[in-house]
Amino acid sequence: MSAELLTIDSDFDTAEEAASYDRWFRAQVQEALDDPRPAVPHAEAMVMLDQMIDENRRKRRAAG
Repeated sequence: MSAELLTIDSDFDTAEEAASYDRWFRAQVQEALDDPRPAVPHAEAMVMLDQMIDENRRKRRAAG
């Protein structure tokens, strides 16, 4: 059985840009994991997001 390697196009122009993004992303994930605040259940988070989306829509409509 032979394995084929897939070429993946990168969104980054250089390896350093990719590495920099990777460091930033990992730091963001670690920050979230270290956050002492209690977790929000998925259903509750979705309700909050729906409310935010609805409010933004109302504001856009009111702005004209």
